[in-house]
Amino acid sequence: MEKFKILGKTLEHHGRILDFYTYDLKVPNGNTTHWDVLEHKGASAIIPVDEDGKIILVRQYRGAIDDLLLEIPAGGRDSLEEDYLTCAARELEEEIGYRSDEIHHLVDYHSAAAYTSEKIAIYYTEKLIPSKQHLDENEFVQIERYTLDELVEMIRQGEITDGKTIAGIMAYKVLCPHTM
Repeated sequence: MEKFKILGKTLEHHGRILDFYTYDLKVPNGNTTHWDVLEHKGASAIIPVDEDGKIILVRQYRGAIDDLLLEIPAGGRDSLEEDYLTCAARELEEEIGYRSDEIHHLVDYHSAAAYTSEKIAIYYTEKLIPSKQHLDENEFVQIERYTLDELVEMIRQGEITDGKTIAGIMAYKVLCPHTM
């Protein structure tokens, strides 16, 4: 299949986390069209597994849905140049107060490719070193721990609806040989 060609981009709004553009595109039949696109710097997420084999998650408020979500620790890259692994390590310490010298890439996840460029690189670690939590001034999280089986059941029951968390937990279950 032939790729669409971006003819131009118009910045409609510059935001703190993302920018809203209108893309002018040439489609394979020669027509031109316009698409709304949210450009994002990208993010990292991490599945931290403690010494008891439990996965540490955070429950936090998400304004876009006006509700609390249970999620794996995650956050946006500071810049387009920031390495995804560096971002994952920073978020691990900031959100749950652990660091690790053994972080492994698991899978990449495009959150909603129809309208955003956001890519989330998902990692895991099974070697946690206690450190100190560094939450942002207006960031509030509740730390919770679950077994992998409990999390899979919570996904099945619709208790976990966050896409990166579902993708990360299921990839961890399927791709890490010792979890099967």
